[in-house]
Amino acid sequence: MTTNTLTERYVREVVRRIPGDQRDEVANELRATIADTVDAREGADRDAVERDVIQEMGDPIRLAARYADRPLALIGPVFYPTYIRLLTTLMSIVLPIVVVVTVAVDIIENNDLGSAIGTGIGATVTVAAQMFGWLTLVFACIERWQPKGDPAIDPWTPDRLPDVKLADKQAKGAVASLVWYGFLIALITWQHTAQPVILGGDRLEVLNPVLWNNWTMWTILAGLGALMVIEVIRLAARRWTMSLAIAASVAEGVFAVPLIWVLYEREFFNPEFLAKITVLDEFYLIAIFGVVALGVFEVVNRFRMLSRGE
Repeated sequence: MTTNTLTERYVREVVRRIPGDQRDEVANELRATIADTVDAREGADRDAVERDVIQEMGDPIRLAARYADRPLALIGPVFYPTYIRLLTTLMSIVLPIVVVVTVAVDIIENNDLGSAIGTGIGATVTVAAQMFGWLTLVFACIERWQPKGDPAIDPWTPDRLPDVKLADKQAKGAVASLVWYGFLIALITWQHTAQPVILGGDRLEVLNPVLWNNWTMWTILAGLGALMVIEVIRLAARRWTMSLAIAASVAEGVFAVPLIWVLYEREFFNPEFLAKITVLDEFYLIAIFGVVALGVFEVVNRFRMLSRGE
């Protein structure tokens, strides 16, 4: 067999981009398809007909992606609209809030307009880049790891058309949750890096810095991050599913359980920050009940929406 024909060159370009266990089968299928199509067409110049057939089959990279069931785009058409809507929300709502707070803190601390402007520009660039980068990474991972049976990518039918008002309500609720979880992550991280409290000339964190030295704070942040990812998938699926509701309940536990534990142990807030609070026990007790009540409400509410098909 001649190995430098257009057919062989095309087959080679396709099969070298797919898993090894599929290559022989795909190569034989492509050769047979091209040969049968060429034979079925009338033409004096077989080479010209072969070229036309291969031209019609398209870019070998795209064909290989179809055989390997692998997306070519970083974020495909299923999730792209949700990605754009969420990115727009973050850039138009969360970013300005973070920048304004950062500039205000700088003005209070330094009383220098030039410094505040520089801080604002730096915060805008840094926070915008972080939002864009992390959101893109999350959506790219979802694009590649989405289960085949998930409603977000199942073949569409008219039965999946949601009620307009219900769909709008779901989208607003998911976006609000995303903004809230993102705000909590940003706030926890910011108080750790900026140390906004000044007592006796020393800068302090609001939360106990010891929590960053063990698993506690990282577990809390991981729970919040998982809740954000689940809300993104919910936006794409346009409704709660049993698997999403269970995953969200687990993520809620990952976030809430260590938080409740450190609140119970009186270790969540920086002891130096709380030194002047005279009702410390009551303060912690209220915080514990608040976290428990909110966590239980969120779990129950998700399954309630699932039972109603929302």
